Amino acid sequence: MSPESKDINDSKQPLLQHLIELRKRLVKSLILITVLFVISYIFADTIYNFLVQPYADAVEGEQGRRLIFTALHETFFTYLKVALFASLFLSLPYVLTQIWIFMAPGLYKNEKMVVIPYLIATPLLFLLGSALVYYLIMPLAIKFFLSFESIGGNGALPIQLEAKVNEYLSLIMRLIFAFGLSFQLPILLTLLARVGFVSSKGLKKNRKFVIVGVFAAAAILTPPDPISQIGLGIPILLLYELSIFAVQFIENKRVENK
Repeated sequence: MSPESKDINDSKQPLLQHLIELRKRLVKSLILITVLFVISYIFADTIYNFLVQPYADAVEGEQGRRLIFTALHETFFTYLKVALFASLFLSLPYVLTQIWIFMAPGLYKNEKMVVIPYLIATPLLFLLGSALVYYLIMPLAIKFFLSFESIGGNGALPIQLEAKVNEYLSLIMRLIFAFGLSFQLPILLTLLARVGFVSSKGLKKNRKFVIVGVFAAAAILTPPDPISQIGLGIPILLLYELSIFAVQFIENKRVENK
């Protein structure tokens, strides 16, 4: 075997080992998600009642309010969707831990200590975004949409909401993930700053483009009402400004360590 072939084989070995290790981590994560999916389906009624509570609170005291389904299979598939949502939501900390364990051997000791705060902050920010949807955005959005109802009269037919189970749950689950993932912006920007892809000066310079992009994304990710769009846009912009300070702190630390 020539020296060149030996070098190529030697370089392939670490890569192959990393891929095998990554596959093991992914398999473990998928197994956990599957187990949580089964457990979540068993408790699908409880999870369903929890997700529906914002709507129940918004229409509390009103007679005749209900959620409907219009297809025989709709409720069954809705429960499957609820179970999948819960399994992904609950497995997030473990998946992040597996990513951390996979990355850790290739990091220096000081880099490992830096990653740990990100590992803690990621689920916390996700929960913060989810809580914002559940306790503030959804109740306000429901009230907003219900304000378009009318009792009719003088020859006009009444307009009343008959919310579908599947549509309501799809909306709140989509919003929870949209807000939760959007709240990861400070983590993403500070990580990019650590590897030199972004700077505080560049973030400040592009602020006006970010404002337009954030509200454009909010218009796509949220229902077509100003409450949801502003409710997503303003926190993201505040997190963007917080990210600028965090990036400046990282840059100052880097200068001090030189």
